[in-house]
Amino acid sequence: MRFAKKLVPNFYIALVVLFIYLPIAVLIFYSFNSIPKSFIWGGFSLKNYSNLFSGSDGRTILDSLLTTIKVAAIASVASTAFGVFASLGITYLSKRMQGLVMGLTYVPNIMPDLVTGISFMLLFAFLGVQKSELTLILAHIALCVPFAILSISPKVRQMDRSLVEAAMDLGATRAQTFRLVIIPEIMPGILSSLMLTFTLSVDDYLISNFNVDSSIQTLPMTIYSMAKLGVNPKMNALTTILFVVVLGLMILSNLSSLKKQKK
Repeated sequence: MRFAKKLVPNFYIALVVLFIYLPIAVLIFYSFNSIPKSFIWGGFSLKNYSNLFSGSDGRTILDSLLTTIKVAAIASVASTAFGVFASLGITYLSKRMQGLVMGLTYVPNIMPDLVTGISFMLLFAFLGVQKSELTLILAHIALCVPFAILSISPKVRQMDRSLVEAAMDLGATRAQTFRLVIIPEIMPGILSSLMLTFTLSVDDYLISNFNVDSSIQTLPMTIYSMAKLGVNPKMNALTTILFVVVLGLMILSNLSSLKKQKK
């Protein structure tokens, strides 16, 4: 009976992990296939990686990748900065107002991206703003801000306010207190926000599709347009690289958190 109780949860966890990671494993496996656009294994090859940024497809992929990284970097930094000041401001509200503001913050998180994308498209049209890279960045910042607040606000609530009061009693200015006391205390939340918002921005397709000019394409838009023509081995190689980079960032973040806990 005890063995069955252990077997069922372990089997369930293994099934969930297999369901989530099996498609990624297949993608990585076939990114090394020497036969292009085929699910028949033709031998190990790095040709897909070496040809990733060559030819017209390669230039399109490179341009969309650079655009995506640029937009995601700006959106993650801006939304995280907004999240820091918003989280600090929320802590000084009354309990009822804190609950109200956090409830309003949850709404965009559960709202479908389709609604958010169309809403911003109509807003920019109403204001007479031409679609461009700027509208794309603004839409991505709006997408990421609620997630930044939810990542940072727990660390702000856990922060010992006596440290802030002690620093100011000892003659530190507000700017010095913010830079030398508050920021180090909430740094894990800031790092989590940067990683989460950057990933959300890179991954977004719907909001980007509605709020950017047709001459500008993000990486998800390029992948979607290429996928219409069938399996592209360059896409396998590119998505494998993105997966490895994100996985490496997650591992580094967890290691830094563990080191800080040990200290």
